[in-house]
Amino acid sequence: MSLNCEKYLALVTLLEQLRSDATTTQIVAPELRVRVASLQQFFRQQIVPLADENWQVQSYQTEMSKQLRLLEIDVMFLQGARQASTAQTRLQTISDRLTTLIQYCDAILQPEAEGEK
Repeated sequence: MSLNCEKYLALVTLLEQLRSDATTTQIVAPELRVRVASLQQFFRQQIVPLADENWQVQSYQTEMSKQLRLLEIDVMFLQGARQASTAQTRLQTISDRLTTLIQYCDAILQPEAEGEK
């Protein structure tokens, strides 16, 4: 397994854990904000520097960067939610965005898994 693959798998683990916590526990918005910030830091430090000649991987990385910024905005909206129904909608949006990020990672990892067979 390549080092790149391991880093994407680590990112998937972080994303899945955050999604699980956001949907199953009463996570407070400030804690969620801190975790999203550390997720962004991991992405910038571990994923962005990965040199890849594949234009598809670069495209996925660009989309992931955008989704992470939107995730940060979603968390800010969650913090501003005054009603429980609004907060629930925001949490669902956050969960959906995390699912999208996981799917991007899976799409990047898929060709590597195919190549190992």
